Amino acid sequence: QVQLAESGGGLVQAGGSLRLSCAASMTLYSMGWYRQAPGKQREWVAEVTSGGTIKYADFVKGRFTASRDNRNNTAFLQMNSLKPEDTAVYYCRARSRLNQNDVFWGQGIQVTVSS
Repeated sequence: QVQLAESGGGLVQAGGSLRLSCAASMTLYSMGWYRQAPGKQREWVAEVTSGGTIKYADFVKGRFTASRDNRNNTAFLQMNSLKPEDTAVYYCRARSRLNQNDVFWGQGIQVTVSS
């Protein structure tokens, strides 16, 4: 059973930065991030494959940076120039390296950006 453990969330002032981490119990094909704000649907944020391909949602391009440390099976999301609308629960999401149909989710971590 794959375990995903998020950390690094919290409260920050608008314009500030936070760095999220997602530690996995094994090597995975892709590791990425979703977020969900109250009253809104969950939306995709970014992802990194094991080969280093990185993709971002348009609303975070130029502000967020996704990365991955395969040695430690950990994904990161560096969030800069944070805005109040970035406030949400952020979820780590991953796909199995052996079977792309196997999807794993973290428990979610709160990010709150004050105005």
